[in-house]
Amino acid sequence: MGANLAVQLLTYGRIQTTEPKARLARGVAEKAITLAKRNTLHARRQAVSLLRDKQITYRLFDTIGPAFADVNGGYTRVLKLGPRQGDAAPMVLLELTRDVAGIDADASQT
Repeated sequence: MGANLAVQLLTYGRIQTTEPKARLARGVAEKAITLAKRNTLHARRQAVSLLRDKQITYRLFDTIGPAFADVNGGYTRVLKLGPRQGDAAPMVLLELTRDVAGIDADASQT
């Protein structure tokens, strides 16, 4: 589930989810971006293994990794939205800290 949420985050730039799921996805996404900054064959293979999606891995290494090349961590942020109406689960908005070209922001799931 963490890998799927991280793929959605890297695809759209932001996702709306519950707080525990966001914590899980944040760890996977931060690790994937750190791998993309290395830009080695081994790092690419580790990223494919982590995310299980080759298309996102290509985008990760081509556009997202270079955008965060000068940052040492803190690639994502969590904004609290309040409780969900149906079950009062704490909802958050998980997003990348930088605008990255090549991310489909218009199709975001907010």
